[in-house]
Amino acid sequence: MCAAQSKPAHKKSAPVKEPTAAELFAYMRGVLLQYSADDGSNDNLEVAIDPTATVLTIKQPDGHCDIFLNALDANTVSWDVYDASDSMQTRAPLARLTVVSVAGKKARTCYDPDNNLDPAPSATRARILFSWEKIPEGSGFQSKFTRAFKKLITQSGGAAEASLFK
Repeated sequence: MCAAQSKPAHKKSAPVKEPTAAELFAYMRGVLLQYSADDGSNDNLEVAIDPTATVLTIKQPDGHCDIFLNALDANTVSWDVYDASDSMQTRAPLARLTVVSVAGKKARTCYDPDNNLDPAPSATRARILFSWEKIPEGSGFQSKFTRAFKKLITQSGGAAEASLFK
């Protein structure tokens, strides 16, 4: 084989750097605030993460929830459209992400505005809300957020995503 027929040398691409927990949180906080509902009930007013990157706190008008990232199972992330209307007020639809905790652990603990424990929400699943109308159509937002959330769950010590049915 002459030099003209030899295969061109391929440069190895640099390995893709995985985002850090701080980078994942910064992205998640940004979109949680940007695409927040503004109906006075389901608004994401503030989002914080503890120094160990294992507790995500989402403050809403009726209190706040601490979501225990290290207790979540990345295999259980799902999305649905939620009608937050009640008998008193019609509200715009919400995009709702739900994730379940691993067996024997609490996914979240919620508190009222006075910081008293709110026993109403299920402790075995965490839910995160977004305004359906604010999410740009065709943006791939749900897929991007899901990937970031699953990576943060794994980096925080939660159950990593597994291919169960290959």
